[in-house]
Amino acid sequence: MILLGGIPSESPHVFLMEALDELGLEYRFFNQRKCADCTVELHIDSNGVDGKFRIGGEHFRLGDFTAVYFRLMDDRLLPELEGQPEDSRSRQRARALHDTLYRWIEVADARVVNRSDPQGSNGSKPYQAQLIARCGLRTPETLITNNPEEVLAFRERHGEIIYKSISGVRSIIKLFDESDIARLEHIRWCPVQFQAFVPGTDMRVHVIGEEVFATEIISDKVDYRYARRNGGQTTLRATKISEDLARRCIALTAELGLVFSGIDLRIGPDDEVTCFEVNPSPAYSYYQANADQPIAKSLARYLGGIPADDAVDVLSAS
Repeated sequence: MILLGGIPSESPHVFLMEALDELGLEYRFFNQRKCADCTVELHIDSNGVDGKFRIGGEHFRLGDFTAVYFRLMDDRLLPELEGQPEDSRSRQRARALHDTLYRWIEVADARVVNRSDPQGSNGSKPYQAQLIARCGLRTPETLITNNPEEVLAFRERHGEIIYKSISGVRSIIKLFDESDIARLEHIRWCPVQFQAFVPGTDMRVHVIGEEVFATEIISDKVDYRYARRNGGQTTLRATKISEDLARRCIALTAELGLVFSGIDLRIGPDDEVTCFEVNPSPAYSYYQANADQPIAKSLARYLGGIPADDAVDVLSAS
């Protein structure tokens, strides 16, 4: 039995459930929006950790779940809890339920995608960049500062630079231009991450165990994720990467303690590869829908313990 968790209408879950149904794999879904109808309890003894999980009217032994895929939203933001005080009984109950589930998946004897602790590397982009570099992938020249003079000197040295969030909170990547100079004093109150602009073509590589799916992104905006919002265009297409790069992406994912990752690369004019970050809970559905990538099928196979169709073919995106 496979356990899924999150919001069932979210497209990564929709695609995954379709793939699981196609493979005939049995699963149950923990719908966070109905967490008031769920209970969980852990049992710890000399045999390890087990417990019980009630989802609506069904009861399950935790040990019977052979695989887990959680893509959970912050339970504090659940619409059902909107307007309730922080110390309300409903909020405390929801928090306790989620805390218990997070603790369980850390030690569950199951195929977990992904465990909670390894995902923490994405909470600090500078820290994650060090881990990326250890795996032999180039990272962009970076400055983290709250000193405007250092930013201007960094720009003078590199020509074009971009800026973005240091944390795991998503931010829009922007080129630093003349209009930003007038606002530069604001960083004295909050350090900001600046990076040398790296020319080239964006690439998102999804790794699932030993399978790799590469998507080339062609866009006329610096941050392709928000191109349409800013009047731009973005085209995605499945592409092939070298076996060496595929192996390095697999190794990086494993080094971070992940099974499933979304790795953001840029391939320069000289074919030099730069790695920007690794997403430990990738919204892969965008790439699957726009580049016809069979990512959900691969994820479903992994959760079901089904070997990849052909490891050689998978190293080059389908």
